[in-house]
Amino acid sequence: MKFINVEIEGLIIIEPNVFEDERGYFYESYNKDDFFKNGIKDLFVQDNQSLSQRNVLRGLHFQKPPFSQAKLIRVVQGSVLDIAVDLRKDSKTYGQHYATELSALNKRMFYIPKGFAHGFLTLEDNTIFSYKCSDFYNKESEDAILWNDKDLNINWGIDKPVLSKKDKEACAFNQYVTPF
Repeated sequence: MKFINVEIEGLIIIEPNVFEDERGYFYESYNKDDFFKNGIKDLFVQDNQSLSQRNVLRGLHFQKPPFSQAKLIRVVQGSVLDIAVDLRKDSKTYGQHYATELSALNKRMFYIPKGFAHGFLTLEDNTIFSYKCSDFYNKESEDAILWNDKDLNINWGIDKPVLSKKDKEACAFNQYVTPF
C-alpha cells in the first residue's frame, strides 16, 4: 500500500496494491500493521455504507467530542468527489478543505482524522460509499456545516445537488464555534 500525505496535515490518501488477472482483482483494503506504521493508529469500531444516485450530496458532517470520529473511506461502486474541511482551531489550515475523487476504478481510500467535517457528492448512479469509524455514532453529537458556505469556497461542480433537510439547514462556517 502507498500512503500519501496531502497538504492538510493528518489527511492521507491510501492507494492499495491491486492484483488483477483474467478472473478479476484482489486487494487488501485494511491492514492494521501497515496503517499503524504509516501513522493511522485509530481503532475502527463501526462500518457504514450508503447507496446514492448521481448528484446526491451528503455533508459536511462530523461528530463533536467526546464522540468525534476518524474515518477511513472508500467507494465500492461508482464514484464521488470527497471533501474534508479542517475544523481544528489551532491548525494552520483551519477552515481549508481538501478534495479528492474516490471511485471503484481507482480504488483509493481516504483517511480523515478527528477534527474534520466530511462530505461527498456522488458522480454516478448507484454509488456505494463505505467507511470505517473510530467511534460509534451518537445522535446528540452529530453536527454539520453548510455544504455551499461561501467562506469555505468549495467547488463541488454543481449548483443544485440532491440534499437532505439537515444539510440544507446546516450552520454557516463563520457562525460555528469549533469544539476541536
